[in-house]
Amino acid sequence: MKFINYLENITGVGVYPLTSLLLFVAFFVLVTIWVIRADNGFIDHMKNIPLDNNTEH
Repeated sequence: MKFINYLENITGVGVYPLTSLLLFVAFFVLVTIWVIRADNGFIDHMKNIPLDNNTEH
């Protein structure tokens, strides 16, 4: 038996891909909003962390 035959026997199997897609889109929308609203000072600080030699944060 192929994998598709197992999926056809599950009641309401179409809900799972839709839920996964909604979670995926919601995550990236929230991250995009966070990036747009983030303070430029915070972004500059995080950008320069690998280049700083001191251990202060």
